[in-house]
Amino acid sequence: MSYRGPGEQPIPRQQEEQPLQQQEFRPTPFHVSNDNNNYGRNQPNQPPSSWHHTLKNVAVQFDKYTAPIEDLTTTPTVIAVRPFIPGIARFLIVATFLEDSLRIVTQWSDQVFYLNQWKHYNWVFVVFFLATVSLSMLIGTIMILARKHVNYATGLLVGCIVIQSVVYGLFSGSSFLLRNISVIGGLLIQFSDSIAQSKTTFGMLPELTDRNAVHKGYLLLTGRILIVLMFMAFTLKKSWVTVFITIINTVAFAIGYKTKLASIMLVTILTFYNLYLNNYWFYSDAQRDFLRYEFFQNLSIIGGLLLVTNTGAGTLSVDEKKKVY
Repeated sequence: MSYRGPGEQPIPRQQEEQPLQQQEFRPTPFHVSNDNNNYGRNQPNQPPSSWHHTLKNVAVQFDKYTAPIEDLTTTPTVIAVRPFIPGIARFLIVATFLEDSLRIVTQWSDQVFYLNQWKHYNWVFVVFFLATVSLSMLIGTIMILARKHVNYATGLLVGCIVIQSVVYGLFSGSSFLLRNISVIGGLLIQFSDSIAQSKTTFGMLPELTDRNAVHKGYLLLTGRILIVLMFMAFTLKKSWVTVFITIINTVAFAIGYKTKLASIMLVTILTFYNLYLNNYWFYSDAQRDFLRYEFFQNLSIIGGLLLVTNTGAGTLSVDEKKKVY
């Protein structure tokens, strides 16, 4: 028998003596309210767990203190700037590739000498490698800025990162490796944004397919995880306050909890330290190139973080699950 709602009378005593097959099932109305969905929730034999209430109270208090910061994203100034954020973010993401491509051209003789004399690569291979990588990065950058064939452009730039890491031996340093992985994460995030905008036609009518949404969710999840790996090396030799705030926000960003707030915090922290530590314009040529390399790579990571503030965390995130439950 289905539940008939509250207001039923208690089962008479004489009905308990009837045969089992003749008795009608009637639920015991403990703490029945007008809301049928709450029936039996507070029964004495099912006490609510203390840890659940504690966790809920912590989440409520956290929402209370972070709400003013999140409200800043709805101010008229931010709303007016929001349409330009994707374009700015994409430019920052590819900034390191544009700088690297131009640096190879402007420092051609130094690049050839380093790979040929210090790395002991064949001269013909060095010339072919430098010309191919420089041209590929320039083409990939232009394609992403123009939003043309973004899938091929993303693969081209990711390939440049991998082959340069192998040839230059960047796998030997953990900070270089993690930063390059984070740059790949930024590329995946911008690629997911382009997938979300792509449409297929059926019967001459444009429609956004569910498959695109699924692909975007996986790409955003992968991009979020990769982009925060750089902060593992970033937190070294920083103050304990910076380390604590960075760890909290990187974890929140990776799992997609309050993702926009975490993105804003990480963008603020990384921008401050990028200007403070990688101010290459104050140094000589020897230190200048090294700091400029890190400066523009951090710009790419900042671009990926900034793009998430506009696109959100995607379907595979805590923020999305909170909408369901």
